[in-house]
Amino acid sequence: MEDNNKTTNEQKIEGRNSVLEAFRSGQTVDKVFILDGCQDGPVRTIVREAKKHDTLIQFVKKERLDQLSETGTHQGVIAMIAAYEYAEVEDILEKAREKGEDPFIFILDNIEDPHNLGAIIRTANLCGAHGVIIPKRRAVGLTATVARTSAGAINYTPVAKVTNISNTIKDLKKEGMWFVCADMGGDTMYNLNLKGPIGLVIGSEGEGVGKLVKENCDMIASIPMMGDIDSLNASVAAGVLGYEIVRQRLQK
Repeated sequence: MEDNNKTTNEQKIEGRNSVLEAFRSGQTVDKVFILDGCQDGPVRTIVREAKKHDTLIQFVKKERLDQLSETGTHQGVIAMIAAYEYAEVEDILEKAREKGEDPFIFILDNIEDPHNLGAIIRTANLCGAHGVIIPKRRAVGLTATVARTSAGAINYTPVAKVTNISNTIKDLKKEGMWFVCADMGGDTMYNLNLKGPIGLVIGSEGEGVGKLVKENCDMIASIPMMGDIDSLNASVAAGVLGYEIVRQRLQK
């Protein structure tokens, strides 16, 4: 069977040899879809490489692979490639140190819409945030759509991908950071002290911030709602709260 060695767009690679080569050439593979039940040699090698690189592996039915495929020759394997390289959390802290500023980080809990992620990266950049942290699972990565929606901000604002958001928050607390999450049940954001080294945690539109992540935050901020519906788009909420942090930072 002939392998397909074509990258079909900025973020999708199909075919066993192509996917294996992506791993071995150092490309950042966000996720790999593998035909459920397929356990031949090349597939086992791909699974081994994926585990070594901490890539999310998803075993799916042939119908799902056919739906994802653009070439029709996926051979039971499709990989999603990051359009941009990820940073490390330490890179974000170092950026704050270089600027002589208290760290200001956006932390996103399970944002699945690439347009929302791109918009939040754009907002983070304009707010002067030093970086964005996203989880490896149940969330969108740095796809081409995210890059386009960020309007170039992805080139300036580092994005780190971590295995566990709660553990990352705990580690950053040791660096002296405080954390505020957006939630309707919290204190009105205007009544909170959001100065100093701070992380702003934004949850998904459907589920909000996860229970464990919320428990690790120091403050819960709610945005006043005056209309007839009860929630804001996640990227809009990030902008509203992000600029309240900016306002407080500008106060002398």
